[in-house]
Amino acid sequence: MSSNRWMGSTTRLLVLGLAAVLFADSALAAGWKEKVLYSFQGGNDGTYPAGGVVFDQTGNLYGATGWDDSTGIGTVFQLTKQNGIWKNNLLYTFHGSDGSIPTGGVVLDKSGNIYGGTAYGGTGHCILLGSDVGCGLVYEISPPARVGAAWTETVIYSFQGGKDGYFPQGDLVFDNAGNLYGATQFGGGFGSCDPFYPFCGTIFGLSPPKKKGGKWTEKVLYSFKNKKDGADPNGGLVLDKNGALYGTTFCGGDAECQNLQKGDGVVFRLKPPAMRGGDWTYKVLYSFKGYPGDGTEPNGGLIFDAQGTLYGTTKGGGSHGGGTAYKLRRVATKNPLWQEKVLHQFGSGNDAIYPVGGLVFDPAGNLYGDAPGGINAKGAVYRLQPPLKKAGHWRYAILYNLKDLPDGYTPWSKLTLDSSGNLYSTTISGGNGPCQQGCGTVFEVWP
Repeated sequence: MSSNRWMGSTTRLLVLGLAAVLFADSALAAGWKEKVLYSFQGGNDGTYPAGGVVFDQTGNLYGATGWDDSTGIGTVFQLTKQNGIWKNNLLYTFHGSDGSIPTGGVVLDKSGNIYGGTAYGGTGHCILLGSDVGCGLVYEISPPARVGAAWTETVIYSFQGGKDGYFPQGDLVFDNAGNLYGATQFGGGFGSCDPFYPFCGTIFGLSPPKKKGGKWTEKVLYSFKNKKDGADPNGGLVLDKNGALYGTTFCGGDAECQNLQKGDGVVFRLKPPAMRGGDWTYKVLYSFKGYPGDGTEPNGGLIFDAQGTLYGTTKGGGSHGGGTAYKLRRVATKNPLWQEKVLHQFGSGNDAIYPVGGLVFDPAGNLYGDAPGGINAKGAVYRLQPPLKKAGHWRYAILYNLKDLPDGYTPWSKLTLDSSGNLYSTTISGGNGPCQQGCGTVFEVWP
């Protein structure tokens, strides 16, 4: 099995271990500082953060871990700041049937409820290596009615592993009506992409109950077929102003996925039906060409600028084989209608490499991301600034190179930007926890 494809999800990465990383030369922007807000200790507090972190309206941070010592199958946590010190409040520990191994970050609704997905667990019966591990689920964790009481978990949908999907992957996203959207990397009833997991993935929607306490309704919006449509979607969907969904697939496109080695992935769009109850319309906007071209294995987490241009990253390919940052612009008068431009080629010298976390904009139009590699081989936070002239190049700089203890090791998730321009995310290793390579951290970087 290809190690590249296994690195496509944090869960598989933790199982197989980190691949050897090459490191590369790049510009370094001086003056940025870093602070570890919390180092996971590998006990009941969790191990190996499964995604990035998000803020609530009062400045608390929330996230999930893919492991813990009490049950071994993950937690949801809250970080609160008290007298300048960030404290970890464990909100929920998964037990198996209610979810097992979160595979993305969390999202919050307006009432402070937390939503996310787990790779395994639930009421579905999916067999992996001879064991019934469940097919994954989407959960909701609700705050207590009074301060100090326990948070409450509700399974809002358990995947069954057939046409409805298997192995939820990446972050969920809300629309304005309160519907949730996400991806399952496998399931869906079509294609063959992986020797251990059936079928090639889905994009799904979850509609909230009409009455409090009712059931959410799941609908498969698209099932991938491992043709030119792509295969193995990786979540992190984004919505445009018209309610269309945009995302990426790990493989497929110009070639089918076979033995996890063919096809370089696609960027796609799903348009909602014109009439209620109709079918969503699927379209491939761009198929990647791989090494030494534009990149391979695009990651979830696309973002839009004000003009409707899409930005994202690929984990591999490019001129140096270490991935790319790219933009995809609609050009109405040309064919193809969507044209791709590489903004940066990762993997040369002491540069970052394998940028799986995606990108985030600041108000000035600068892009930020994090990735493994860097001058200390622990990971780096980088910035891409728009060209000074219309036909110029995006200017790339590493803002901070993660170091040895107490820094974290291997950032693998999207950054979050606060109103002051500070950046926050997680590392899946490092910190001062007692795990062999550290148990992971939540960190902040600021100018």
